[in-house]
Amino acid sequence: MTLNDPLANVLSHIKNYEKLGKKELSTTNNSKIIRKVLDIMKDEGYIAGYEEISNGKGGLLKITLRGQINNCGVIKPRFKVKVTDYEKFEKSFLPAMDFGIIIVSTNKGLMTHIRAKEQNLGGTLVSFAY
Repeated sequence: MTLNDPLANVLSHIKNYEKLGKKELSTTNNSKIIRKVLDIMKDEGYIAGYEEISNGKGGLLKITLRGQINNCGVIKPRFKVKVTDYEKFEKSFLPAMDFGIIIVSTNKGLMTHIRAKEQNLGGTLVSFAY
């Protein structure tokens, strides 16, 4: 069975394992965008880290959780956003102002919406976490 959105699958697994109170999960979904989103979540303190394990079939990701995530997921459809419109999407996807992050794909790479606002960049919404 093929997956339509591997990033959504990984974030769904993270949310479910957080609700169960588990500290680790392993997933076969491994791509550059998934690793970059996990790097951002690690930098922001939502996960403890991740490790790539080679299994000869594309690799596994072993993600270590911290118990800090209330909700996370992808944003579908991937809305285009201008610098002036970030507040509108914060109200839609985050429970309160300055609580949580929205990950945005810009021409400078993936980053949080806070950094994108500071650098005056627009882009495409990818995911959220709080």
